[in-house]
Amino acid sequence: MQMNERKKILTMLVENNYGVTSRVSGLFSRRGFNLDSFTGCDTLDPRYSRITVVVRGDQRSLEQIEKQVSKLEDVIDIKDLNEIDSVCRELVLVKIRVSPEQRQSIMAVANIFHGKVVDVTKHSMIVEITGKQEKLDAFIRLIDDYEILEVASTGLTGLTRGIDNIARPEPKQV
Repeated sequence: MQMNERKKILTMLVENNYGVTSRVSGLFSRRGFNLDSFTGCDTLDPRYSRITVVVRGDQRSLEQIEKQVSKLEDVIDIKDLNEIDSVCRELVLVKIRVSPEQRQSIMAVANIFHGKVVDVTKHSMIVEITGKQEKLDAFIRLIDDYEILEVASTGLTGLTRGIDNIARPEPKQV
């Protein structure tokens, strides 16, 4: 990260309309922002989706992009997720080359990180770890002596803490 650069995590409640993810991501690219992470999913109400993005920039640019995103017609609510008022997590799958003799040690390390082995073959294991980026990075550093074959990550997602700051899906006034 550059000197004046900050990371911002935004979560949006959006109408589940055709092309909404394209419009949201397009706004970032048109403004010259590179998204570190972009995740989306349906909510309990299939008319709405939740999109979480991680973007970097200077304070002024990040404030401007948040204002621009909130003006998109599909965006019902937007929140800045900070470490104090929210819970954010990421999931990573790590495929490791292992011999039968190494399996127990990998399982022991995975247990320390509250991970779980989700696949085992004769020559490999896939471990699933969920948590903050620092935790995921620490796990990867710890197993670096093994041959890591592949890594896949979901990207960051999050919610605000408590019940006081919940977005209620109501159509925007036109």
